[in-house]
Amino acid sequence: MTVVVAGSLNLDLVGRAPRIPEPGETVLGETLVRCQGGKGGNQAVAAARLGAAVRFYGAVGRDAAGDDLIAGLAAERVDAAGVARVDAASGTALITVNEAGENAITVLPGANREAPWPAEGALRGARCLVLQMEIPLAANLAWATAARAARVPVLLNAAPASADAAALLPMTDLLLVNEGELALLCAHTGQAEEALGPAIVVTTLGAQGCRVWHRGRSLAVPGHAVDVVDSTGAGDTFAGALAAALAAGQALVPAVRQANVAAALSCRRAGARGGMPTHAELDAALAEA
Repeated sequence: MTVVVAGSLNLDLVGRAPRIPEPGETVLGETLVRCQGGKGGNQAVAAARLGAAVRFYGAVGRDAAGDDLIAGLAAERVDAAGVARVDAASGTALITVNEAGENAITVLPGANREAPWPAEGALRGARCLVLQMEIPLAANLAWATAARAARVPVLLNAAPASADAAALLPMTDLLLVNEGELALLCAHTGQAEEALGPAIVVTTLGAQGCRVWHRGRSLAVPGHAVDVVDSTGAGDTFAGALAAALAAGQALVPAVRQANVAAALSCRRAGARGGMPTHAELDAALAEA
């Protein structure tokens, strides 16, 4: 049940404040936490915590942050042999979290702009390839093309929102988006959700759960209530959990329901990876749902 993730690694600087500043406004905050993140790295960790064998491909700088980011993956039993060291600063994300656990994020890509293309054998044994939009489109296209050739299903999390993701849709088997990302792609392509191209479209709806479009049918999956501390990384948890479940052979709807609960659980603690559940935690929550 190997999952391959090609994507970003960032050092997250997370500040808590009463509210997220408006443009031109200064708000006095409370605490600052330094965490490991990046959408790709987060999704790899989420899948690994739920039992998947995960190989990660990305890039970091030849700096202390790069050392920490690679060590962080290794500590989660993610195979990080495919992480390149490049002559650029490691990626950084500046995150403000308000009292309701909502966030605003600025990503400074740095080394992620030099994310590697697939080498020979990179997808060997993979049951799923996970991509996002925090690395260059050319790299994502190379990975998606290689996956098509190797007959490996592609899960594209088209986040952060980017019209560039439209170029990947013909090679995507499962598209995972939030409402804003879906609206952008529909507007850019002139297509409705069901005509974007991927056989499966999953749209996350925050606390309301998610919606699944597949084979001409739309299914609503309700949210899972938790006490929210920090929603940073919830979408990444959803993506990693969904990839792990599908790679393990689960059917689509049970896999989506599992990912939905995992994402909710991730909001209970601070940091993009702080609340990502283990298999035991997820099983316990599913039993209670």
